[in-house]
Amino acid sequence: MNREWSEFLATRSTPGSDGADINCALNDLSHYGLIRVEGEDAEQFLQGQMTNDMREVTETHSNLAGWCNAKGRMIASFRCFRQGGSFYLQTPADAIPALLPRLSMYVLRSKVEISDVSDEWVRIGLTGDCAEALLQPFFNELPEQVNGVEQQDGMILIRLPGTTPRFEVIGPGPQVKEIWQTAEGQAQPATRGLWSLYEIRAGVLTLYPQTRESFVPQMANMQLIDGVSFTKGCYTGQEVVARMQYLGKLKRRMYLAHVVTQTPPQPGDELFAEESTSEQGAGKVVDAQASGEGYDLLAVIEIASAEENQVRLGENGPRLEILNLPYSYSEE
Repeated sequence: MNREWSEFLATRSTPGSDGADINCALNDLSHYGLIRVEGEDAEQFLQGQMTNDMREVTETHSNLAGWCNAKGRMIASFRCFRQGGSFYLQTPADAIPALLPRLSMYVLRSKVEISDVSDEWVRIGLTGDCAEALLQPFFNELPEQVNGVEQQDGMILIRLPGTTPRFEVIGPGPQVKEIWQTAEGQAQPATRGLWSLYEIRAGVLTLYPQTRESFVPQMANMQLIDGVSFTKGCYTGQEVVARMQYLGKLKRRMYLAHVVTQTPPQPGDELFAEESTSEQGAGKVVDAQASGEGYDLLAVIEIASAEENQVRLGENGPRLEILNLPYSYSEE
């Protein structure tokens, strides 16, 4: 975390507890890191690595993208945006030390520089019906569409998906401090867990070490949330991803669910369904956060088992209640 930003936060109000109902939330997003990809061949390089069309990442549009191994399994997922000639890939900060050297291996003779710039930028989030009014004094316009971007005075504003209004601000510390100080008069500082809960409810996965290289993009609904292009051309793992889309039958997909339990579900936890005959089990937890008297979670589950609505957290654990995502599977 940026040292000056850390010192600033130490003087502010302490976030509430996870799972608390907050109508107007203000989040520090330092748990995300940023990889910068720049150079003459940056776009071409990323086009050959990411699942989405990097030509569509502009100063007014961001997108989600997966990075796959040769078997089409996702190594990482990124929110991608652009400022000037540089691309930025946002992902959990603790994943970057492993991802950076692996991504750099593919540069070869390309005129590309890849670097961790997490500490050069400050990132905050605003959630709730209050968000637009709090941001309007700092931006001439707010992005109207999901994944839309507005850039002003060196700051980047992104509208994020979900049924609750949500924005991320990325920029230099002094400007972001001013937004924070203005917003905290109305918004309540919130935990990292609450931000993750809204990501879960929006149906956007976060990959953790326990689930890395476990899912092809379609299992994680990436094709439904502007995370995959099937027309962009070749990239690492593209043949497997395309074959699944056009020739295969998707047997697993990601679901939103709620479970009542005293034990927090963890990424990678195995799910159980009595009717399942798969050697891979009924599914895996992707992410979970406290919500009410239990946990909301994303899980990649066998479609047949999910439709029977008898999926459990472990063989003798509580049953998952499948909930509606904010997007439709029919878009497949």
